[in-house]
Amino acid sequence: MKIIECPRDAMQGMADFVPTDLKVTYLQALLQVGFDSLDFGSFVSPKAIPQMRDTAQVLAQLDTTVSKTKLLAIVANVRGAEQAASFEQIRYLGFPLSLSEVFQMRNTNKTIAQALEEVAQMQELCVKAGKELVLYLSMGFGNPYGEPWEPALAGEMTQKLDALGVTIISLSDTIGVSTPATITGLFSELIPAFPHMEFGAHLHTNPNTWREKVEAAYTSGCRRMDGALLGYGGCPMAKDELVGNMPTEKMLSYFQEKGVPLGLDNEAFSRAMALASQVFHSL
Repeated sequence: MKIIECPRDAMQGMADFVPTDLKVTYLQALLQVGFDSLDFGSFVSPKAIPQMRDTAQVLAQLDTTVSKTKLLAIVANVRGAEQAASFEQIRYLGFPLSLSEVFQMRNTNKTIAQALEEVAQMQELCVKAGKELVLYLSMGFGNPYGEPWEPALAGEMTQKLDALGVTIISLSDTIGVSTPATITGLFSELIPAFPHMEFGAHLHTNPNTWREKVEAAYTSGCRRMDGALLGYGGCPMAKDELVGNMPTEKMLSYFQEKGVPLGLDNEAFSRAMALASQVFHSL
């Protein structure tokens, strides 16, 4: 079971800038926990996401030698991918490819067709640089724009990404509209159909629905899940009201209850939780 912690997603929509040194301290604590990957920052326009304008400076101060946790950076275009790929410490480049034309334009100022052309370039770049591309299927479970949505759209997009050589796809519930039925339907169909690919779940939720969503994904065969301590975050590019991230501590409690081995350092996790309260409650 791979747990991906997403402090970048937790911080990116916050109005007040989190000081660089505080980001470094928090990320350093998260590296001690033993997560599979850390979605730590992004290389995007500072005008679009001002909170992440210091990602390069943060990375320069992180000591990644103390952990086996792999770093993931979000990019919005080829230029950002080139920048991210230039850093040896970064293993994964994440790109949001939407099933919604409206959201693709809002998020990356491109049509889906244009975004796919960039994905092809990013995949080639990753292969040359020894990185791996993680494709987030934004609006994977529905959208607020009145556009048509059905599970088959995810299958069709996965076929296109498979043809480009992409091997990791994370279905993203960008606005928290997923239900156990849609989660089960998507993973139960995609995982057997593309056994050579790794499928993840980036679920947004409210305090009352987290458990049913985790359970639906896990029992459907998903073995890669994203979370953020205390459930902070959401996508500021989607709509005005943010729906929080999957609370990592809740997700872990489910897996511990089920006896799923995670290999995390519980003491380091407790320290990171205390620091998360300080980081987010001080703003």
